[in-house]
Amino acid sequence: MRLLICMTLLTLSLGTIAAEQLDRSQGMKAFATRYTAAWCSQDPASVATFFAESGWLKINDGAPSVGRAAITEAARSFMTDFPDMEVKMNGLERREEGYIYRWTLIGTNTGPGGTGNKVRISGYEEWSIGPDGLIAASLGHFDEADYQRQLGRTINNGKT
Repeated sequence: MRLLICMTLLTLSLGTIAAEQLDRSQGMKAFATRYTAAWCSQDPASVATFFAESGWLKINDGAPSVGRAAITEAARSFMTDFPDMEVKMNGLERREEGYIYRWTLIGTNTGPGGTGNKVRISGYEEWSIGPDGLIAASLGHFDEADYQRQLGRTINNGKT
């Protein structure tokens, strides 16, 4: 009888854990969808609201943008360079350490000093989510050489 009770309780607990994981997964997908919309909004501060107060965003080999003000400026630079920027979410994968958010940026480089070239570049961010449910750290990756090529810039010895 005890074994039956224990098995029943275990089954109920596993069902609850599975339901919580499903809720968290659906919640993170909605979070990523809203994050994508923020990148399309031309409101750089809206991107920063997805990060913890002391969160950071690092893009390729650049210096990390730490804190919401710095993240706002990083987003602003893309939004300024690409006033028609559209970001599409390609997927969200759960990883042990967090999530992989996959995206594609499409836009025309018509901002100040822009080349006028259209760009379509895909990449991903490795997210660590803090206890507040916001992004604590994001490591962004995309093919810099392809990006520069699409902009019409030449790369010599890794420098533009």
